[in-house]
Amino acid sequence: MVLTERVSDKERSKVKIFVGNLPFSMDDGALGELFEQYGDVESATVVLDRDSGRSRGFGFVVMPSDEDAKKAIEATNGTEVGGRPLTVNEAHNKKRDGGRRGGGRGGGGGNRRW
Repeated sequence: MVLTERVSDKERSKVKIFVGNLPFSMDDGALGELFEQYGDVESATVVLDRDSGRSRGFGFVVMPSDEDAKKAIEATNGTEVGGRPLTVNEAHNKKRDGGRRGGGRGGGGGNRRW
């Protein structure tokens, strides 16, 4: 899966691309090489598990050109790499919700006696 986001207000033309469903054998260099054929790559990072050090199966690529990033997304999204179809699109900022996910805990229990 690939997501892109504007890297910062200062660097509006840079685009961050999310690349998902990566083969676990892919490293930063191979990810960068995959995208270099569509334009300049400022950085390519495969996200690693902090405990095991193994790939988590996704990463990010930063491209300085909006046009090149769009070409790369269109060309790579859905293509197979290492037997896995990539999901590639513009990255979105991670939402912070205070750490809670999903619904609350169950409701009241009526007239239970403990």
